[in-house]
Amino acid sequence: MSDRTVPAEPVSTRSILRLWWPLAASWLLMGAELPLFSAVVARLPDAERNLAAWGSLVFPIALTIEAPIIMLLSASTALCHDRQSYERVRSFMLRAGAALSALHALVAFTPLFDVLARSVIGAPEEVIAPGRLGFQLMLPWTWSIAYRRFQQGVLIRFGHSRAITLGTAVRILANLTALALGVLVGDWPGIVVGACAVSVGVLSEALFIGLRVQPVLRDRLWHAPAQAALSWPAFARFYLPLALTPLVTLIGQPIGSAAMSRMPSPLESLATWPAYHGAVFLFRALGLAFNEVVVALAVGNTAVAALRGFSWKLAALASALLALVTFSPLATLWFESWNDLDPQLATLGASAMTFALALPALSVMQSFYGGLLVRAHHTRAVTESVALSLGVTTLGLALCVRFSHFQGLPAASAMMTLGNLAQTLWLAWRARHLQVQPATAAA
Repeated sequence: MSDRTVPAEPVSTRSILRLWWPLAASWLLMGAELPLFSAVVARLPDAERNLAAWGSLVFPIALTIEAPIIMLLSASTALCHDRQSYERVRSFMLRAGAALSALHALVAFTPLFDVLARSVIGAPEEVIAPGRLGFQLMLPWTWSIAYRRFQQGVLIRFGHSRAITLGTAVRILANLTALALGVLVGDWPGIVVGACAVSVGVLSEALFIGLRVQPVLRDRLWHAPAQAALSWPAFARFYLPLALTPLVTLIGQPIGSAAMSRMPSPLESLATWPAYHGAVFLFRALGLAFNEVVVALAVGNTAVAALRGFSWKLAALASALLALVTFSPLATLWFESWNDLDPQLATLGASAMTFALALPALSVMQSFYGGLLVRAHHTRAVTESVALSLGVTTLGLALCVRFSHFQGLPAASAMMTLGNLAQTLWLAWRARHLQVQPATAAA
């Protein structure tokens, strides 16, 4: 149950902006991580192979392994109301983080990586060795994210959400420092420089959040009135549906890599993928940040109407900004100057972005309808929509592999847009008769 209070003032564009902007800033900072990675690795030796290894193997597999702990942020925010509940969720975080880190190590340092890379994903042979090395260097990734998201939830619950933006800034600063050192050394492979930078970034953010949360624990949570004990069965009923949604979503990453590996020009598509994904994600982040705004402010019909109006405006703006980049010299600046890709790969990336123009707008509307459903505690509908999106995308990619002669990246972009459209329509349909009521001050 939610413990959010009814907004103290009528919901307006100003109040929506005041809540949305800090969250959007944090998402945009996170979105800068992949472009920074691509820009640096593209300027180091053997760039195409290392970029392809990261985009097809390291990042998709790492994301899939961490999926079960992504929703610890929501769980911690909702459940950590006293010391007993904090300890219960913390115990789960420690166990899940350790188990998933062990799975990461098992994949990284055994022949399981080769099975995934060759038999499941079907990656080009030349990217497997750098991919394995990069994945080994990403070992701290899962535990750091589990710890950080758990403690971030406590900060949000007790009114210290600005610390999350600061933590993201610390992560990017650490990432930049590691990338700069790697460039100065000069003789390290790009996959080593990039993977080390990402690992240093998430470790630094986890350390910052861990230090920042201590006064909140000491002064607030330890003294909070005890409520009904949180049992393991109650926690499981709450968390398992949450854990399923990102897992289903992230499975699409290796599926996309596997499909591109089986279509024409696989190495070119996989090498361009990080730059393409980085550009699209920056504009999708504007919508991803809107979800928590809807959950917090959707109190009664007037508020929902204000949020709906804002969502349409934000959707139009987000997709218009991506179109501006796609159809202007900014695309060349992004792919060739910033990411240092050759003109052929830059053309491939820009063509793929034309099939993704609707994605930022769809992200906004998914956040709007999904936020309404979460506010009303109909979270099953969110999982249904994600599963539908994955099914449509996977079927489309399979048909492209079997029947089309399109290059992998534009085909993957088109099918992901189609899957996201199906997800948005399902959310809208499930929320069509929804009655959003005010939450109690504490539940």
